[in-house]
Amino acid sequence: MTKSESIKDFQLYIVATPIGNKSDLSFRAIEILKNVDLIACEDCRTSSTLLENYGIGTKLVSYHKFNEKQRTQEFLKLIQNGKKIALISDAGTPCISDPGRVLVKELFENDIKITSIPGACAVVTLLSMVPRESEQFAFGGFLPRVKSQQEQVFEKFKYIDTVFYESANRLLDTLQNIIDCRGKDVQIAVGRELTKMFEEVKAGTVEDIFEYFKTHTLKGEIAFVLYAQKNSDENESEIIDKIIKLKKNNYSDKDISQILSVLYGINKNKIYKMSLAI
Repeated sequence: MTKSESIKDFQLYIVATPIGNKSDLSFRAIEILKNVDLIACEDCRTSSTLLENYGIGTKLVSYHKFNEKQRTQEFLKLIQNGKKIALISDAGTPCISDPGRVLVKELFENDIKITSIPGACAVVTLLSMVPRESEQFAFGGFLPRVKSQQEQVFEKFKYIDTVFYESANRLLDTLQNIIDCRGKDVQIAVGRELTKMFEEVKAGTVEDIFEYFKTHTLKGEIAFVLYAQKNSDENESEIIDKIIKLKKNNYSDKDISQILSVLYGINKNKIYKMSLAI
């Protein structure tokens, strides 16, 4: 593939990199990274190790949360002068709990042509290999560290399967917080070191998973699915359907709670919380 063929139409390329296994870098990604004028990355040392493995010698420029505003303006000027840039993160897809949103927003507003080179992402990697009853899911990113803030997040995503990222040294505390907030029987799936040699995925009640990791290796990158709470009320599933329909017709959460409270004889605060969570 020649340079003109591989990077003919776009000015910024969002390029996914492996989350663990270096062989997961696609052929198209390699060609793009070889042919752009520069590569924006979180850590030049980390990225250079990956790129050297594929014989990619393109110039690296750091782009992370502490310099992204400054770099965004620099990259905008370079692109306006005809340069083509690729954006990568240390692992996975940029802009998904990684730097990049500031740059994409600015370039989009300046009519810069952007495309994405798809590849590894811990969210979909984990979801594809654990049991699920529904296609619907939410992504909560990295959890806050404060217990009360975590509880607000767990309550917000109570009625939908949700993927979170967490560090290995905080996972046990987070699992205990889930037990305190949602109960010991809530279902969860934890993925550790995805795509790497010591990949491990465990699914079951949060209590069982908590007890397992108390006595087993807990290292590496963590992604986990907190499954939706099972409906305890026979009408709850029907109420959720009604909430969704009312939301589609632009009713506010307050109006929805008042309407359904009258129709179903349920506390309107409960319905209001359900509406906020959907």
